[in-house]
Amino acid sequence: MVERIHLAKPRGFCAGVVMAIGAVEKAARTEDKPVTVYHSIVHNHTVVARLEQGHNVHFVESLDDISALPAGSETVVFSAHGISPAVRERARTLGLATIDATCPLVTKVHTEAKKYAREGYTILLIGDSARHQEVIGTRGEAPEHTIIVGVLGKKGEGLHDPYTVEIPDPERVVVLTQTTLSVDDTRRTVDILKARFPALVVPPSEDLCYATKNRQDAVKAIAPQVDAFLVLTSTHSSNGMRLLELARETCGRAERLETEADLAGVDLTGVKALGITSAASTPDDLVQNVVAHFRRLNPDLVVIEEGEWENIEFREPKKILPTQELPRTLR
Repeated sequence: MVERIHLAKPRGFCAGVVMAIGAVEKAARTEDKPVTVYHSIVHNHTVVARLEQGHNVHFVESLDDISALPAGSETVVFSAHGISPAVRERARTLGLATIDATCPLVTKVHTEAKKYAREGYTILLIGDSARHQEVIGTRGEAPEHTIIVGVLGKKGEGLHDPYTVEIPDPERVVVLTQTTLSVDDTRRTVDILKARFPALVVPPSEDLCYATKNRQDAVKAIAPQVDAFLVLTSTHSSNGMRLLELARETCGRAERLETEADLAGVDLTGVKALGITSAASTPDDLVQNVVAHFRRLNPDLVVIEEGEWENIEFREPKKILPTQELPRTLR
């Protein structure tokens, strides 16, 4: 029987996710027609279902699908993962108003990509998948200058090995990263590239987002005190799956849950001390439902919250009409 739960802090929604979900909810309240979101606003099935069912929000993977929606749409929200300039231009040609809910930390990486491409650099973009929306969006800023490198040699279509990747000019090369990777694996990958390309430029501020690092640090702090870990995340959440991998590495025993219902398939035999964390896109009520499950099994359950909450907020994104000039930061 579980006697003690260590709840990681921080866990759950980061500032970028709060901003993105808030933008969709506000648009759903204020727009005359149903709002459409390009790609999942964040990578969590529950969040998407709640927006679809409770706010009449539609989700599409292609802007060309908007015209086929029952009630049409005049406003599209871009997801927190970021988009390529081609998607932004397509929205303009379709006459759609846009609300860009891209996380500002992802926008920073886009800005770096454009800067270094203008200066003639090859961009080595470290990612866990060439098909991840964030990687697609960042590469889209400078596709002819960008090579996607698998984090720590991760294999996959479109990913190059850091040990063997070739570039046109070793004297003009920069490394950028997807923001939601394993901190340790990313640093090791950068070290490999730096050893191969001594002139490699590493931007002074890390691309990995604060929320990714903070959640991983919290898992590392709790792991020595628990017998097993539960990580609440959807499988397509990069930051959540990296938390799961880290929990398994540091604790030796970790399971993934979407919701409390998944506990039925989890064997916690012999576990007295349990760690719990969640991805940056996981609603905290899902975590509290899991804690409540264990309280029902053990009324004397001790719950310890470890760490500190983040105190960061991002500004609400503005609606841009198709006839308006783009802000300079988005050009």
